[in-house]
Amino acid sequence: MKRLLLAESAGFCFGVSRSVEMAEKLLDELGNCASLGELIHNADVVSTLEKRGLRVIESAEELRPGEPVIIRAHGVSPAVYKALEETGAQITDATCPMVKAIHSIVQQAGDEGRFVVVIGSRNHPEVEAIRGWCRSCAVFETAQEVEDWLENNDCFWEKPISLVVQTTQTHTNFTECCDIIKKRCTNVKISDTICSATFTRQEEAARLAADCDAMVVIGGRHSANSCHLAQICQLSCPNVQFIERPEELDLDRLKAAHTVGLTAGASTPAWIIKEVRNKMSDEIRVEESTVEKELSFDEMLEETLKPIYNGEKVSGTVVAITGTEISVDLGAKYSGFIPTTEFTDDGGKVEDVVKVGDEIEAIVVRVNDVEGTAMLSKKRLDAAKVWLDIEEAVDSEAIVEGVVTEENKGGVVVNVKGVRVFVPASQTDLPRDAELAQLLKKTVRLRITEVNKARKRVVGSIRRVAQAERRERIEAIWNEIEVGKKYQGVVKSLTSYGAFVDIGGIDGMVHVSELSWGRIHQPSEVVSVGDEVEVYVINFDKEKRKISLGYKDPEANPWNLFTSRYQVGDIANVNIVKLMPFGAFAEVVPGVDGLIHISQIANRRIAKPEDVLTVGDVVEAKITAVDEEKHKISLSIRALAEPAPAVSVESEDELEESGEDALVYEVETDGTATGIAPEAEEAPVEEVVEAVEPAVVKEAVEAVEPAAVEETAEAEKPAEEE
Repeated sequence: MKRLLLAESAGFCFGVSRSVEMAEKLLDELGNCASLGELIHNADVVSTLEKRGLRVIESAEELRPGEPVIIRAHGVSPAVYKALEETGAQITDATCPMVKAIHSIVQQAGDEGRFVVVIGSRNHPEVEAIRGWCRSCAVFETAQEVEDWLENNDCFWEKPISLVVQTTQTHTNFTECCDIIKKRCTNVKISDTICSATFTRQEEAARLAADCDAMVVIGGRHSANSCHLAQICQLSCPNVQFIERPEELDLDRLKAAHTVGLTAGASTPAWIIKEVRNKMSDEIRVEESTVEKELSFDEMLEETLKPIYNGEKVSGTVVAITGTEISVDLGAKYSGFIPTTEFTDDGGKVEDVVKVGDEIEAIVVRVNDVEGTAMLSKKRLDAAKVWLDIEEAVDSEAIVEGVVTEENKGGVVVNVKGVRVFVPASQTDLPRDAELAQLLKKTVRLRITEVNKARKRVVGSIRRVAQAERRERIEAIWNEIEVGKKYQGVVKSLTSYGAFVDIGGIDGMVHVSELSWGRIHQPSEVVSVGDEVEVYVINFDKEKRKISLGYKDPEANPWNLFTSRYQVGDIANVNIVKLMPFGAFAEVVPGVDGLIHISQIANRRIAKPEDVLTVGDVVEAKITAVDEEKHKISLSIRALAEPAPAVSVESEDELEESGEDALVYEVETDGTATGIAPEAEEAPVEEVVEAVEPAVVKEAVEAVEPAAVEETAEAEKPAEEE
């Protein structure tokens, strides 16, 4: 073993560190405390805390009277929390914030009637707690389990499902499970709840394992994240040791390895990592001593007298801070100093940026051999690092952030950590004729596309980032879309049949009939291009990438207003809105029309509705029928009119002599007519009481050809007349 590499993120994560600190503070204040389950998955830490007064219990029943209790980082179910409260104990909740976030997600899913799928280890305390916050759920450990479940339960394919994942799961397993469930289920909402620290730790372990001849993973045997680390390392490195403490380390397995990597799970304390590292480092020093001598005192002295040169990078410790400069011990014959202006040019205080004892790196600007001083610059080193990052960003396509500082011919300039990046107008993501000045002083995200360090030229693209983010938003919308879901959108364009609304990268269409409950002829009567509106999904087709949206508020449905205000037999003031050969349409409430059949307009025979009514008239009418299912209403003016006087015999004889038809019928109080009128026999009952749906029926009637109407009327004449 010649070289040892230690992962930067090895050891306690935020959640574990937080719970241990809370327990230590509790023990300092109270002297003793109970922990519901092992505080963390590390026997050494648990043993140390037990010696200080922490007692591990498995249920609320084991609590002693007046004994305080701490809830570990894995969290507990609501039922367990309630049981603890009922004991009257002082409860300290050390649940990891990332785990609490999962509890909120699954609880909300239950409130929305969604079934919860949990990806994780069934018997892990974190997963057991998550299940307690679900109304209905299923837990799966592998992608194969998910596939088998869906194969045998096709009833879940169209049900609303929310998916969460244990914070310490591998990203590979999570992705595989998601791919399977997205192929089958049409209404799934996915939440990536893997802890960011866990993800970073796993990525580092994978990189180390790929570069090392051997790997050592430190962690508890029953620690989920530690076990996953070992599994990840074994994929790239055949020589992996998974240990809990230093004495388990097998150095013989490391002798043949040139480079060895060392990482640790989130529950591994720093002191165990240090002991393992020291044991491995001792082996490295033993091997090195057989090859080369240790430095003599004279050689070490010579090292401290080594000269430094302009442009060289050095590191040292801050030993003093004055009003004008910061003194740095470089461990050499020179005393370094950095002007305080390098830390205060933004108006801040130097003490807020750097303190005595801080380790600092800088570039040598000027050496004074006479005085034995070296002027240093941290800004130049930072700038050099930024250039390095900029150059690496070209190959990695990493996204950088900066502020637009100026507009010039052909584009804008973005300041990225002190480096000027030119963004051509075509790469600003603005329309062709848009003013570039609108970007000034705005923070933007961009990708570096070209770097020429010699010419100090850097070119970037805001458009590439914007396009990628739009694609991500579009995919997110299609993954989460469901009927009834609401979106905030912007009206992009208007047509004669509706409005197109952008709901985050995707345009959906709001048909003109879905813009308003009232009558409108053009969408522009309700919305304009650029308006911010709230819309909801009526229907969608993922394959054709089409979405139908609604804008009118379902709660403002005028039919509901009508039914709450009127019923059959009521009298209403109605507004005549359209006249047809068979009757008149009248608005009862805004958005709801009823039909007054021609036989119900007057208590006498009339040839056409225009003989009595005019569009715009407001008249009283009786509601004679309501079809709740079809939303149709029948009205009658005749039911409110005085009955017509009966015709005398003499008059009837006179009519016969004159060759005119007699009209003899009486009108009852409910609007029905009796008697015989040869030329104007009573219309069929179903035609009289047929209610009319405002928008649909009117257009249908208008579309009927005159000839067809005449044929229908001819067929309905009485047999005597034929």
